Order: sequence, then C-alpha cells, then structure tokens
Amino acid sequence: MDSTRSKKSLLTALCLLALAGCATSSPQPPADTALEPTSARAPAPAPVLPVAPNADDSVIPADSAVHLQNPELYPDVWSRMRAGFAMKPLSGNLVEVHERWFASNPQYMARMTERARIYLHHILNEVEKRGLPTELALLPAIESAYQPYAYSRARAVGLWQFIAPTGRLYGLKMNWWYDGRRDVEASTQAALDYLEKLYNEFDGDWHLALAAYNAGEGKINRMIQYNRSRGRPTDYQSLKLRRETINYVPKLQAMANIVANPEKYGVVLADIPNKPYFAKVQVGSQVDLGVLAKLTSLSLDELQVMNPGFTRWATDPDGPHTLLVPVDKHDEVVEALNNLPDNERVQYRAHQVRRGETLSEISRRYGVSVAAIRSTNRMTSNLLRTNQNLLIPVSTRTLPPVTPVKVTATSVTAEKQPLVHIVRSGDTLSSIARRYGVLVKHLAEWNLLHTEDILRLGQRLKIWAPGGPSVGLPGAPRG
Repeated sequence: MDSTRSKKSLLTALCLLALAGCATSSPQPPADTALEPTSARAPAPAPVLPVAPNADDSVIPADSAVHLQNPELYPDVWSRMRAGFAMKPLSGNLVEVHERWFASNPQYMARMTERARIYLHHILNEVEKRGLPTELALLPAIESAYQPYAYSRARAVGLWQFIAPTGRLYGLKMNWWYDGRRDVEASTQAALDYLEKLYNEFDGDWHLALAAYNAGEGKINRMIQYNRSRGRPTDYQSLKLRRETINYVPKLQAMANIVANPEKYGVVLADIPNKPYFAKVQVGSQVDLGVLAKLTSLSLDELQVMNPGFTRWATDPDGPHTLLVPVDKHDEVVEALNNLPDNERVQYRAHQVRRGETLSEISRRYGVSVAAIRSTNRMTSNLLRTNQNLLIPVSTRTLPPVTPVKVTATSVTAEKQPLVHIVRSGDTLSSIARRYGVLVKHLAEWNLLHTEDILRLGQRLKIWAPGGPSVGLPGAPRG
C-alpha cells in the first residue's frame, strides 16, 4: 500500500508540475491586440507602442495595422499616429527652430491639418500595412502641406512631390488627361515604395533615407563616402548637405513632436476621426466630372480635391477607371453612374476630316491637344484620311485653375496671389511668357496646359512673375 501511495503521490506531483509548466508557457495575447468592446467593459486605454532602442532599425509589426485602425482605441488619427511613432528621435537647434515656427503660426497649422482631413486616414493605413513608422504619414506636411496640386520650381508635383522621371520609375502614369503624381492613392504607394527602398539602401537608417528622399540617394551616398574617406562620422547630422536637406529631417521631427504633444506647444490640431474619409467607385469608362457632379449632391470641387490626378474635365479614357468619393456619397454616386446613358458620360463633337487637314489644325480649332484627339480616337500616328470621322472631346466648362503653393526652406509659407492674364486675340503662350519674363514651360504647367495647347479668348492664366511669388517646395528633387 505504501508503495502504491508513493506511486500515486509521485504521479500527482508530476501532473501538478506539468500543469504548472503549461500555465507558464501558454501564449499571452499581445499588448496591442484589440479587445472586443462590450457594454460591461469600458474601452481599454490606447497602448503606446514602445520605441525600439535603435529606432533606425525599427518597424511597426505589420499585424498591428488592424489594431491601430480600431476607433474604440484610437478615436482620431492623431492618437493612432502617436501609437505608431517609432523613428529614432532627432534633437538639436534646428528641430527647436522649426518647432517654434510651427507653434507661432497657428493659422498655417490649422489650414494644413484641415487639408489633411481628406487624405491622412488613407496614408496612415498604407504606412501601417507595411509596418513602417507612422512619422512617415507626416511627410506630406513637409513636402506639400497636404496640397495635392503643389508644384515646385524643380517640377515636383503632388502630395509627395515627385518629379516626372522618378514618378515613372515607380509606376506613376502621366499624360494629357491624368497625372499619377497627383493621384492620392497611386502617389502614396509610389512614395512608400521609394522610402522603403531608401531605408534598405541606407542600412535601416531613417534619417539618411529621408535625406535621400529630399536630395537624392546619389548625393547622400557621395557625402557618406566623402566623410568616410576622411575618418568622419557618416550619420545624417554629420554630412555636409545643402540647407534644404539639412532642415528637412528636423522639420519632420518638429512636426512629429508637435503631434506627439500639441498641448505643450499650444497647437490645436484639426479634429480628424479615425475612419475613412473616402471610398472608391469603379466608373467603368471615361466620365465627365461635371456631368457626375450635376447628377449627385457632390460639388465639382469635392470631386477634384479627392481626385486631383485627373487634370482635365473628365477621367482618362484609358483609365484608371476609378473615382474617390466621400464615404457617405458612395451609394448615391454608384446609382447615378448606373443610370447614366453611355452617350451622356462625356461630351464629344464629331469632326469629319477635310482634304489637307492636319491634327494640329484640328486641335487648334477646338482648343484640344493633339494627344487628346489621338487618345480619344485610339490613333497610333498623326496620319489622317480625307472624310475620316473623329470624336473631339469637349466640355462646356473648364477646370478651375489650380493654385500652386510656395513653401520656403524655413517653413515660411507665402500665400501671395499670382498675376492673372486674360487671353486676347493673337496671344500665344510664347508671347505671354515673353511679356512677363517667364518660361513657356512654367506658364503651361502653372495652368495645367501643354506647351502645344491652343489658348481661348477670355481664358484666364495665372502667372508667377520673376522676383515675386514662386512655386518652389522644399522637397523638390526625387531621384
């Protein structure tokens, strides 16, 4: 019996040890797992993700994206963004300079954060999906002040300020109808692709990656090699860079510091809920934005500010065949499109080619570019046949002119008004450019024209004269 009791005691002890082992080794729910809210449980306080000891190597776990989007835990985009801050902090006098500037310009901050309302939730989503530090969602604040129509002297365009060659390198389409550098979704994807590439190229150092986004990776690599060959440090703050790039990362750090603690700086951020602002609608084929606006409660301005990639009055006939609309207008827009006859989606004029006519002559007659006529009629060359029938895309209205933006290297935004020239008989882009002492290509780009476009009598052109307001932005070079 004693032997039996001993065996039972030993067996009991082994079982208890096994159970204890199971209890200590069972996986615990991660600290950032969102709990299902119940009526008996108040929402848990928003956990703050820790900054890694070496935040240059830090990324946010990709599976945290869903958690961060939970409005029960993060009621607004700012609290959500703070939870994802993970870059190594940058300190120094320049950071303090930009903190003071932002804090002492409350109207600028209010306008900028109000513009961010449309785009910030989407940008945060995309940053978090990739497991990137959420400070990157503030980069458009430095690049363009969240203005998708921003245009720099270096011809960088959009929220993320791409120049054309780098935009094409990262898959952004550009033609007469559409500029992917202004497209909110496409440009965000391209910018994050580029930033990830730079982060990897510079061995996980976000400060160097951001400097390269501003100045180009070639420039940063040359400065690193220059310092290395002389036995000097090769971190961002030790490199000899131009003033714009020296200020670039401190600006972002200053903005992140303010977002992290706006009360400390006396800054009021726009109230931006942690929920999508827009939804995507498949339009199927080309559609006139003005026609769609008339059929819905949407204004043309609303359509344009959410779809700045479309640079003309209608969407690109070759796509993308999608539009972004406010979430609460999605069903209304879908119904309007379903009830819109195909022959009313876009307005065209029929033109029959006469003997000896050229595409250039026809384009001048209708005020439409050669490229637009070719695109609409699926033409592979400029050759015409007598009696050939062409569709000429037209509209009873023109897009409101886009106001370029100036942001100087010291963050001072000069919101001055351009000159306005009303086109008279005999005016051409060349003659107007000569009169005001500007380049034809700049005059065209300020007014969303091509240098070959024909002007219309009474057309209003915006002009930034030399020595006056410019359209330079700090993040110009992109590659």
